[in-house]
Amino acid sequence: MSPSKIFADARHYDLIVAPVITEKATAASEQNKVIFKVRKDATKPQIKAAVEKLFDVKVEAVNTLVRKGKKKLFRGVRGAQSDVKQAVVTLAEGHSIDVTTGL
Repeated sequence: MSPSKIFADARHYDLIVAPVITEKATAASEQNKVIFKVRKDATKPQIKAAVEKLFDVKVEAVNTLVRKGKKKLFRGVRGAQSDVKQAVVTLAEGHSIDVTTGL
């Protein structure tokens, strides 16, 4: 395997942090959409390339959103959760990703 191929795969793994498994994400999967947590500096073309390369699927569209961190009180100490960037990936017809299993 060439060094550029290894570097590209490592970069793709670093870009996508984790799948989002919630009721809303499960409902979106019925419309051929998958939701991932991604790095804050990730762009739509980078996310598209990473998902296509890692899961061997065809991506039609990528929409991103940033969920602002909430202010929380834990045992009387104030704190704040960090911001999280999410990517809603729309897959082409006939393609699917099972996020309950690992890569």
